Amino acid sequence: MRDVAVVGVGITKFGELWKDSFRDIFVEASLKAIENSGVDHIDSMYIGTMSSGLFVGQEHVGAVMADYLGVAPIPATRVESACASGGAAFRSAFFEVASGHSDIVLAGGVEKMTDGADVTEALATAADQEYEVYHGITFPGLYAMIARSYMHDYKTTREQLAAVAVKNHKNGSMNPNAQFRSPITLEQVMKSTMVANPLRLLDCSPVSDGGAAVILASLDVAKKLKRPFIKIKASSQSSDTIALHSRESLTSLKCVSVAAEKVFKQAKLKPKDISFAEVHDCFTIAEVVVTEDLGFFEKGKGGEAAEKGMTAIDGKIPINTSGGLKSKGHPVGATGIAQIIECYEQLTGQSGERQVKKAKYGLAQNMGGSGASCIIHILEAV
Repeated sequence: MRDVAVVGVGITKFGELWKDSFRDIFVEASLKAIENSGVDHIDSMYIGTMSSGLFVGQEHVGAVMADYLGVAPIPATRVESACASGGAAFRSAFFEVASGHSDIVLAGGVEKMTDGADVTEALATAADQEYEVYHGITFPGLYAMIARSYMHDYKTTREQLAAVAVKNHKNGSMNPNAQFRSPITLEQVMKSTMVANPLRLLDCSPVSDGGAAVILASLDVAKKLKRPFIKIKASSQSSDTIALHSRESLTSLKCVSVAAEKVFKQAKLKPKDISFAEVHDCFTIAEVVVTEDLGFFEKGKGGEAAEKGMTAIDGKIPINTSGGLKSKGHPVGATGIAQIIECYEQLTGQSGERQVKKAKYGLAQNMGGSGASCIIHILEAV
């Protein structure tokens, strides 16, 4: 296995991109990444997208994007793992370069969610159709059950969940590509519309359009480009039952804890060594549970940590410095790649007001559905 680097990144603004098509969004992000990296070609590409067939009626995404990016006939593959599709695309690109099969590979993610599709129905395809969706459950409902169980077991308060949203919107206000760039207050979260008790509107990530792309290259190629780059230290993936009722516990996400154990062992690091992390905060409760299952806090203490500022940019372990899915936006196929881009910018000192001091190791945790799949990467500054 060769050492692999991220040598260039590109991202669109996240939000309601009414004037841009599905392919326009991907091409914009990819051209930015290619220009940023300084490469003169790419050997292949992987595109993460969850439900393009339902959202915009387009399948065969690899061929479409290679065509419109102007790089055909290179290999181009669509990758799907629900909301973890971007992370899966990045992991696929990593393995291709690490194996020595290709020297320069593009990993991208894209979703166009606002063009008229029933978003709730499309997203529900990532849940168990026969045992969950058939009976009317939605993802806010599934995560509400996780939240209720967690609050019962650990006496976590509504205010502690709300603190996650407040923190992430503060971070997102400093991110020029974020969908929501206005800070919010604890009171606003607590008084926002109830979606699925106890989760309110401002506990939930939004519906978003957006694209993101990164260029991966072998370490030898990265050094020759003479551009800022970071190394991929470790990569892991895990899965769990798709339905909540089949799990041992609703207060822990086994796919996260298993993938975390693997990725830290591979990197020869411990949670305390990580400088910051981008985690999958599709709902505020998700960030709380994930930070514990990653080993940053003991079980039941994640909400308290957010409330006390331990996950702020200047805290013990900064979480979601980009604003996370909550503020930055969540175009599901693009989310995993956008997390890598935040790691790249932090580790190369390009995060401006959001910059974490002396950042050495960044972690990106991308999750599918209600925790049925999880992909984690650790990135290293050079």
